[in-house]
Amino acid sequence: MIFANINQNLPYLPEDVKECLEFAKKNDLLSFEPGSHKIDGKRLFVNIAEYETTERENRPWEAHRDYLDLHLMLRGSEILDLGFIENMQQKEYVPEEDFLPLDGDRSCSVILSEGDFLVCYPDDAHLTAVKNGESQKIKKAIFKIQVK
Repeated sequence: MIFANINQNLPYLPEDVKECLEFAKKNDLLSFEPGSHKIDGKRLFVNIAEYETTERENRPWEAHRDYLDLHLMLRGSEILDLGFIENMQQKEYVPEEDFLPLDGDRSCSVILSEGDFLVCYPDDAHLTAVKNGESQKIKKAIFKIQVK
């Protein structure tokens, strides 16, 4: 996992992560409609999401096998819980959605505020959309980077 801010100088980042951040800097992602937007076919695309943050118990744990996620907060703030899939109960993988549902406890949490990003690799379980204080409507970009 990588947790940082888009405005930091981060020369050590993997090239595909840098590519996502450059795309974000060159495009007004706040003006993008919710949904999936192609960047480079199946190799790299971005999902724009708008939703209301909620209680932790209302959200599912997930991980992915074919893509890593780069969550970039565009507006608002949310808590993301994190853990390692090896420490969780893995349920049946849904290949057509690249979705691995999980049950377990968090190892740590991060707060994503505007400009912050979190990269989740296939071994990183994550639970999103947890409210940070009061529930709020957030908008974020979730870049999907193909690893398989």
